[in-house]
Amino acid sequence: MTTELRRIFDSEAERYDRVRPSYPIGIFEDLDVAGVRPPARVLEIGPGTGKATVQLAGRGYRITAVELGPRLAAVARRNLAGFPGVRIEIGAFEEWPLPAEPFDMVFAATAFHWIDPLVRVERSADALRPGGLLATVTTHHIAGGTVGFFAGVQEIYERWDPTTEPGITLRPAAEIPVDDAEILASERFEAPVFHRYEWDARYTTADYLDLLLTYSSTRALPAERRNGLLSAIGRRIDEDHGGRIVKRYLSELRLAEVK
Repeated sequence: MTTELRRIFDSEAERYDRVRPSYPIGIFEDLDVAGVRPPARVLEIGPGTGKATVQLAGRGYRITAVELGPRLAAVARRNLAGFPGVRIEIGAFEEWPLPAEPFDMVFAATAFHWIDPLVRVERSADALRPGGLLATVTTHHIAGGTVGFFAGVQEIYERWDPTTEPGITLRPAAEIPVDDAEILASERFEAPVFHRYEWDARYTTADYLDLLLTYSSTRALPAERRNGLLSAIGRRIDEDHGGRIVKRYLSELRLAEVK
């Protein structure tokens, strides 16, 4: 993933905050069960506008969050103004100077895959105390929701986005493999444990098009193709689905304890 694509999110900070969904409450309950309880010290990677940070802060965690985008960081600071135990810093995690005091948990919600794969696991281990926890959340788009819409929209993507792989279909959660390879390859962590949560989000046509504009793949398209894609998708929702659709997500929490 290029730095340029990572920075695309920053240009849509307000939209991102408005339309991106939050995270299932079970994620934060399972962190507690895993033994990292408030007021533990947390280093959050890529908080965005603070969708997950607010939930962590509301439970009493003390958080230092490192965000690459200054606009995203500004919105996160606004959203977290009522939590004195939270500090938002601007920078790239790969270069951010780790403090002398280690953290109890390194947390990343839908952000870890943007970090340089050559350093993200080792640097997370460097930031943790012995027995500390690396907790990453990955979001998958899965089969479910308004099935007819998501089956039919593939042809629209194939027409307007030349990077689209032909014939893609959404898979059920049971067919999504866990992402354990990089943790198992590291000598710094125990084998990871996974928790999974399936959930639905409901969108009007306008909200769903706004959501698509927060995806890096959509933002990276040339303007003509992007506008064609969004117009075609909007017409499909309005004409075939009454202006509303339901999208199903799988959130996966990966927990790995540092040795």
